[in-house]
Amino acid sequence: MIAETVSALNDITHRYCDLWQQQRGHAPASQDLYGMPSPCILASHADKEEVWWQPQSFTLAQNLQAVERALDIRLQPALTAFYTTQFAGDMSATWDGIALTLVQVWSEEDFARVQENLIGHLVMQRRLKRTPDLFIATTDSDSDIISVCNLSGEVILTTLGTAGRQVLAPSLAHFLTHLQPCMPD
Repeated sequence: MIAETVSALNDITHRYCDLWQQQRGHAPASQDLYGMPSPCILASHADKEEVWWQPQSFTLAQNLQAVERALDIRLQPALTAFYTTQFAGDMSATWDGIALTLVQVWSEEDFARVQENLIGHLVMQRRLKRTPDLFIATTDSDSDIISVCNLSGEVILTTLGTAGRQVLAPSLAHFLTHLQPCMPD
């Protein structure tokens, strides 16, 4: 399951970078990440306040032990692989007509922030007595996110603050493999 997730993440990342190259003639660009240090930065353009980036190998321990210890929980191995395979910028894609942005780890410092956000998300779910899931992508809707159910490993569309959930894919690898990269708005 880990190898399949790593392979699928590498594939969508490669397809995303290729799309940028074809559409814009350069590596992916981000204004949101401008001024934030990262090993991914190829070039920084002050006139546009944007950075061009390329994925880099993850250099920290490949685990989410801070999340697991904080909540006394074992995480799906696919989730650990998703967050500890690479440093990269967030990537726009679509899944069956749903526009989304894959959450990625930008730097070592960002990895700590992502883990804190995952902990906060799981704490809120525990308070609401919901099945634990961990986010992997945002959507255009402020209330809908894409997560991985920590019990089943399924990728789900969830509505924050409700019990609403829709299964999108049987596994994270399947979900990543079938994503269509797109240019951000």
